[in-house]
Parts: sequence; structure tokens; C-alpha cells
Amino acid sequence: MKIKSRSDYILDAFVYLVMVIVLIITIFPIWYIVMASFSATDAVSEGKVILWVKGFTLESYKTVVKTKNLWTSYGNTIYYSVFGTIINMLLTVLCGYAISKKWMPGRRVIIIFITLSMWFSPGMMANYINYRDLGIVNSRLGILLIGAINTYNVILMRSFFESIPEQMEESALLDGANEFQILFKIYLPLSTAALMTISLYYFVGHWNAYFWSMILLQDEKKIPLQVLLKKLIVKMSVMESESANMDYTEISRETVVYATMIVSMLPMLMIYPFVQKFFEKGVMIGAVKG
Repeated sequence: MKIKSRSDYILDAFVYLVMVIVLIITIFPIWYIVMASFSATDAVSEGKVILWVKGFTLESYKTVVKTKNLWTSYGNTIYYSVFGTIINMLLTVLCGYAISKKWMPGRRVIIIFITLSMWFSPGMMANYINYRDLGIVNSRLGILLIGAINTYNVILMRSFFESIPEQMEESALLDGANEFQILFKIYLPLSTAALMTISLYYFVGHWNAYFWSMILLQDEKKIPLQVLLKKLIVKMSVMESESANMDYTEISRETVVYATMIVSMLPMLMIYPFVQKFFEKGVMIGAVKG
């Protein structure tokens, strides 16, 4: 067993100090938002809320919960996130598997075109015209198809597939397996960490997405949670600007904003602990080439 020297103890102490500082910087904003969302408006506006609740109240949450179509929007967000992620992963896995094969004709050209899409975009107006001509404006299907595949995630998936020994595929081919059997019975079971990590990226992206939903969806019953909460925040801002003499003892735009942030990110905070172990393994996908 190696005996630590004085310099080792100093280094360990420095590392732990840095970790504690980073932890505080990371946790404090979330902690503050939670405490402020349960605090009285005057306490928040006067800067009295720092580490604990001042003047406990649930009025801001009551305002958010009473918002029209809140639960419908919550259901829409879950729908878009779940089925959108399924579509994302299906396309990403199939594309990543195909371009990971060195024998694939035109592989380099395809990879170049895929990579170019990371830097060049047709622009918002061209995209909107394309969606309009495809007939997916004000459509749930349109929200699912927009961004159905992410170039960066395809490259990550390809890198992970390339790290799997080719000998395993060769043995499967000798046993009479086809490409789909090789993919689903060999590659995917060995790619759990990569699949969970990329799925998390996609799911979070769908959960937080609001721009194209705000542009394409006119039906209030189809909009996701983020769009509804954004409208609520804008509405509260208008109410404040139009009513200078309004009593903000119970609620104000600031406290409602904090409450909406908690409502929107709570599911993510609940899901992450269950996928953390896969995320830790998969986050380094492609960092080391074997």
C-alpha cells in the first residue's frame, strides 16, 4: 500500500475543495429557485430569500396549477418526448449502424454530407416553408418529425458501434445471422450505455423544446408544457405592466416564473437518478478510440 506524502494530502484537499465549490455553484441556483417559489413576493423582491423560505405561501403554485390546459399540455409534452425519442433512436441507431460499416458503398461521401449538416442550415423561413408544403403545420406528427435525427448523436452512435470488435460480427455471419439479427442481438445489447445516454439527450431536448411548437401549433390543445408556461410568464408580465397599483403580496411575475421552472423541470429531476449510471458510462462515447 502506497503511503501518501504531504504533497498528496495537499493535492487531495485542493481537489475536494474545488469539488465542493463546483457543487455549491451547481446546486445553489436550483435551491434558490425552490425556496423563492415558496416564499412571499415582498421577501423575494427585497432579497431576503437566500437559503430558506421567507413567508411560506403556495399562491404561485396555485396560479400555475389553475392555468387553463395545464394538464393537457403536460400530457402533450410527455407524448412528444416519449414518441419523439423512440423515432429519434430508431433513425439514429439505423443510420449509425449503417455508416459504421467500412464495406458500405459510398460510406465516406455519406459521412461528409451528414457532417456538413452540422454547420450549414437552410434557415428558419426555408424550414417553415418545407414544413408547410409537407402539411405538418398544426400537426402532432410535425412536432415528432422536426429534428427526428441529430447529426452529433449519429456520429456518437457510429463511434460506439465501431468500437465493438468485428470478430463478433464475423462469427455471427458464419452462423447464418443477417444484418438485423446482428444489430439487435449483438450490437444493441452491448450498447446499453450509449443508447441510454443518447436517449436522455433526445428526451431532454423534446421536453425543453418550445420554439417550433410555438411557431407551428395554433391549436391550444396540442401545445406542449413549455409553450404554455411561456405564455403564462408573458401574461404575468403584461398584468404587472398594466396594473401599477396591483397588490403583489401574494404573487408576482417573479415568483410565478420560479414556480413554473420547478413544475417544468421536476420530471427531469425525477428521471435522471435512474439513468445516471448509464449516463456516466455513455458520456465518454467516442472519446477514446480503440
